[in-house]
Amino acid sequence: MPLKAVTVGALGLAQTLAWASSYYLPALLAAPIAHELGLSEPTVFAAFSVALLVSAALGPSAGHAIDRWGGRPVLVGTNLVFAAGLGMLALARGPVGLFAAWIVIGVAMGSGLYEAAFAALVRLYGQGSRNAITGITLIAGFASTVGWPLTTLFDAQLGWRGACLAWAALHLVLGLPLNALLPRAAALPAPAMPLAPAPDAAPAPQASATAANLLAYVFAVTWFISTAMAAHLPQLLEAGGSSLAGAVAIGALVGPAQVAGRLLEFGVLRRAHPYLSARLAALLHPVGAVLLLLVGAPAAAAFALLHGAGNGILTIAKGTLPLVLFGAAGYGRRQGLLMVPARVAQALAPWCFGLLIDRWGAASLWFTAALGLSAFAALWRLPAPARPG
Repeated sequence: MPLKAVTVGALGLAQTLAWASSYYLPALLAAPIAHELGLSEPTVFAAFSVALLVSAALGPSAGHAIDRWGGRPVLVGTNLVFAAGLGMLALARGPVGLFAAWIVIGVAMGSGLYEAAFAALVRLYGQGSRNAITGITLIAGFASTVGWPLTTLFDAQLGWRGACLAWAALHLVLGLPLNALLPRAAALPAPAMPLAPAPDAAPAPQASATAANLLAYVFAVTWFISTAMAAHLPQLLEAGGSSLAGAVAIGALVGPAQVAGRLLEFGVLRRAHPYLSARLAALLHPVGAVLLLLVGAPAAAAFALLHGAGNGILTIAKGTLPLVLFGAAGYGRRQGLLMVPARVAQALAPWCFGLLIDRWGAASLWFTAALGLSAFAALWRLPAPARPG
């Protein structure tokens, strides 16, 4: 098997573990954690939001470290930090221990999720990283599909504390060896890495700053929508007329739709410029939302499929668009900076969109549809690069 395929496979599996044991953990463990610690579930989710804010603050530094030393030492280190944070969570006896554990997990998330993996691939393969980025998102797209049943099993057999310890052990016995399979990258000096364009694109500095601001806006908006839907989709579908059982079943379509969207990107759209796939993907949530708002429950499945496919493709765009616009030099730090607003939006999304649902019900989708259209408009304002990525 070619070394690049081994790298993509190992990194994809390691990312599946990282997402399953962090981002997807509170959905199933928030209730038992809150019950045993005598806290409210919103308090547990507040600790998770703190982790997301920590990851936002750490992202640029982690990306800069990958630019300089490569992804292998950084990602291997995050397995140790994930294991430490999950171990601390298993030992938590109150709110102080809970928040401290999630702060440590947030450090690992800021240097061990998709942005770091994308930076590691760009550090190895430069402009030829698009297919590799798509490959790891195809594998890690099943993080919830694998992670939620495993967390449920661990919780049933070991309790929530045992579940956290089981995930910590998996980081040490599985995640760490997988990340250690990454090829070594030659160390580079530590130059200043402004948000500068690639030499072949060479827009003016003002155009470069504009492109960076537009990308940061697109990423923030699309991550807000994605996280809001992940947190509230069943409730939203019920407000739109679906039964509880129907809402849960329809919500389960989002994961496969994300993978289908990434397969479309890998098969058909990889010959097109990344701008095309990003613009098409940005339209899918607004189209699905309008269908659901106008038609009601009969269109719920179509909404879930359109939203999921768009979200899947946009995950890849978060890796490929900065590469196309600004090139491979300094990619990691730049990617970290571009994603800071997105991480903040992600942390606020469950709370903010929950307030909208309480006030407007299913009509809250008009808000996310408008956000999606604004991201589509921003993508059209990006400067045209000199050659396809």
